[in-house]
Amino acid sequence: MESLQASSAFAALGQATRLDIVGALAAAGAEGLTAGEIAHRLAIPPSTLSFHLRALDQVGLIDVRRQGRSLIHVARAGALRELAAYLTRDVGRGDAQAGADGSRATPFNVLFLCTRNSARSIIAEALLARIGDGRFVAHSAGTEPAPEGPMPEILAQLRALGHDVSRLRSKHWTEFSGPDAPRMDFVVTLCDVVSGQSCPDFAGLRATAAWPLPDPAKFSGSAAERATLLNELHAGLRRRLEIFVSLPLATLDAMSLARRLDELADPHAVARHMEKGR
Repeated sequence: MESLQASSAFAALGQATRLDIVGALAAAGAEGLTAGEIAHRLAIPPSTLSFHLRALDQVGLIDVRRQGRSLIHVARAGALRELAAYLTRDVGRGDAQAGADGSRATPFNVLFLCTRNSARSIIAEALLARIGDGRFVAHSAGTEPAPEGPMPEILAQLRALGHDVSRLRSKHWTEFSGPDAPRMDFVVTLCDVVSGQSCPDFAGLRATAAWPLPDPAKFSGSAAERATLLNELHAGLRRRLEIFVSLPLATLDAMSLARRLDELADPHAVARHMEKGR
């Protein structure tokens, strides 16, 4: 994000009503809100709301799409992440200085988040622990962790694939929010944000990413179909993480890093990257 673009976006947000509008749209996620719904929630007169929506649209912070006879307003999550990355582009640069080979002295802490921390994030933690090659420390947590712990079929799959599952457990994300918690460098949310699930924010990160993946707990197919789903989840996460660990993380600027991580949410982009790497 260029300085002029960032400055225009910050100027548009430097007004309380517009900040509230962006907050409401961000909370609504991909489903968005009509102007009437925004006006009702925030008690904004329609004429005033129209002025503010136009200003936010002009600086690229929201999108407008037609749905039937209604216009739906949606926050541009990518643009908001880039704006946040612009603010923090130099944060932590001193403690992440790269060597000549792009490495750094301390490993990167990576936290995988999903709702119950019982399947998707557990698989991701196990995978990164294996392929991280000492450069990464993998963690996982949930917003509503399963009290019974990781799904037995997930642990069985990981054992069958040779992963160490002895330390895998379901836990709340607040374990990583206290003063004594390890400082996270990356947070990757795997929850289905399109369905309205939300994940917490962490300050001081180098980058965040959202890779929405299907929740095995909500899949009710046959045993063979479930096995196929779990295998596809494992393979899809493995491909993403193999690309992730190959990136020059210590030398990419915040904006470029955020863009590269966002690209990994798209299976087609992942496939293209894998083809280029062959």
